[in-house]
Parts: sequence; C-alpha cells; structure tokens
Amino acid sequence: MAALDGMRILDMTQYEAGTSCTQWLAWMGADVLKVEPPHRGEPARELTPGHGRGRSQYFLNFNSNKRSMEIDLTQPQGRELLLELTPHFNVFVENYGPGVIERFDIGYDVLRERNPAIIYGRIKGFGLSGPYANYKSYDNVAQAAAGAYSTTGEPDGLPLRPGANIADSGTGIQMAFAIAAAFAQQQRSGEGDFIEISMQEAVTVFLKSTGMHVWGYKGAPRRGNTTLPPSDMYACKGGGPNDYVVIMAVTSRMWDTLCAVIERADLIVDPRFETPEARLEHGDELHAEIAQWTMARTKYEAWEQLAEGGVPASAVLDTYDLWTDPHLRERDFIQTIPHPTDGDVELMRSPILMDGAVPLARAPLLGEHTEETLRGDLGLSDG
Repeated sequence: MAALDGMRILDMTQYEAGTSCTQWLAWMGADVLKVEPPHRGEPARELTPGHGRGRSQYFLNFNSNKRSMEIDLTQPQGRELLLELTPHFNVFVENYGPGVIERFDIGYDVLRERNPAIIYGRIKGFGLSGPYANYKSYDNVAQAAAGAYSTTGEPDGLPLRPGANIADSGTGIQMAFAIAAAFAQQQRSGEGDFIEISMQEAVTVFLKSTGMHVWGYKGAPRRGNTTLPPSDMYACKGGGPNDYVVIMAVTSRMWDTLCAVIERADLIVDPRFETPEARLEHGDELHAEIAQWTMARTKYEAWEQLAEGGVPASAVLDTYDLWTDPHLRERDFIQTIPHPTDGDVELMRSPILMDGAVPLARAPLLGEHTEETLRGDLGLSDG
C-alpha cells in the first residue's frame, strides 16, 4: 500500500513552491487533484521558451503523478463547485500571491465550514503577517531576503544566487512534511489544521550552520569555494567552464589520505602545511601544489582517483552531465514516461526509495480529470 494512500489533496498551486509540495505527496501515494483555470491552465504549462502550448519541461517535471481539473473560480458556479468538492478531500494547498485567495473568498474559515477536518496549507513569500506580508515573491526574492545571496560568492565579489531553487522547492518540501504530520494527526483525532510557511523563513533555517560564529551581531562573510584548506575547488584538464573537481578533506586523516592519493607525501611534513592553522595561512601555496595534480587529469579522472582512494570529492557536474550520468542512469533516477501529446518524456523520479512510494507517472493534460471528478465525487450528470 502506498504510504499516503487515502490522502486526497485539492492542489491550487502554481510554478514551483506549492507545486513541488504536492508532487512530493503524490510520490508517496496521495491523490492530488490540480485545480487549474480554464483554457490556459497553470502558468507553468507555457513557461519553457521554444516549446508548444502544454509542452513545458518545467511543468512536466513538477506535476508528475497528479490529476487535473479545470474550474473557473471567477464565476460563482465555479467557486461553488470547489466548495462542494471540499468535503471529499483531506487537504487544500495554495501558493498564490498575496490577496488572491481572499478575492476568491475560499479562505480557511470558508472551507472549514464545508469540511471541519480540512488541512489547509498556505505558502507565502513572507508569511501572512508582519511588515512584508503583502510583498510578492519568487525564488530569487526569497533567497535574497533569507541571506542565501549574501553568503554565496567570492569574498571580494558580488553576492550571488545559489543555483538550486532552495526557496521554491525547499519551502515545498517543508510544507509537504507539515501536511504529512497534520494528516497523521487528522487520522487519530479527526481534526484538521491550518499551516502557514514563509519562504523567507524556510530558506533562513538552511543557513543555521553558515556563519554560526557571527549570527546576531554581524553578517557572515562570503568564502567562495574555500572552507579550510585543502578543501576547495581545483581546475582540471579540459579548460571548460565546469572542468573542476571539489575536494573536502576536513580531518587530519583525510589530509594524509589526500597526500597519498596525489603521491605527495612530502606535503605532510612540509612546515607550511603540517597543521590546519599552517594550511590556512599558506592556503594559496597549498592550492597551487594540489592543482598541479588535478590539472593533469580530467575532472572524472581526478574524481575517480580521489574517491576510490577515500577522499571526499566530486567532479563539478553540469546539467547535461547529470542527465547522462551513468550512476544516476543505473539507479533509474531519470525515467522515460510516455505522454499522449509529447511522446516519450524524460522525468526525474522521487529521490526517496521506499516501499510506500508509487511508480512515476506523467503530468496530467489540462482538465483531463474534470469530468471523472465531478461525476465520481459530486455525482453530477453529463448535463
């Protein structure tokens, strides 16, 4: 049985923060019904440039294992249909901009009148209270507001945005966890819950270990790729933009192992590098010594020799490298799923492997499950 078998979700989300939340729950077996406006659907359906309508790789990769229903919430009859569906579902999730849910008049109190046990999840850029509550937000905005920009980049360079969408998807994962917890409580007590998550706060908790020594009285400095030498990024043969290997040798034993792998036992007894303090003081010199070895190898050769030797390391993989990576392919992380309009599409599966997860399924066509939902849940006729 799927882990979340029996959980039914009205998914009124768009783009990524809320949509990733409901995808994680769908991967665990929840029945997720995506509520979309008619004709165009969720905006992410047309987000990817160069693709036809409904062929957004962005949409396909964030909406696997879901169903879709078209409802025009701007019309009284559409709103009433949503309210009539509410008793048939355990959860409602939304991540629209400030004030949208209020304009539709489908807030927690309204839905709770129809279903007292409803779990109601809301994701907002800055939450529902405080001076920033009405500010609009996207991933970049939330990362800047949460400190991620300020701690990313070279010490003497500009603040940089981290490449991963930790605000959108990171908030979504936290909301999925909260909903799963509330669902477990709901099954015991019969009571619902109201869940609110601020994207700013969701990203800030990821920075707990960053600049621990300066939290509360000054900003943490940017350190680039260097932590404590020899942990750093090193150029490799090839000269491409991602021809680098990252090494993390954080203990004395790892330092000794690194020196053995690169056949430089002399570095262990070199006075400049004998202690962590000495390696920090002579970091540039140490980097140059190790770079002589990495520059003679491709990033994959350096990675394999270091990792096989027991040194924590990785080549800097770009998105093409990931899509063709033999390790991820052998683990079936990238799966090919047939799609009725797009042919075979390649999608990422859930990274969680457990008996309670369900097989990967394609994203729904717009409104594909409208009629079956209205017939099955509300008993409506064709007319």
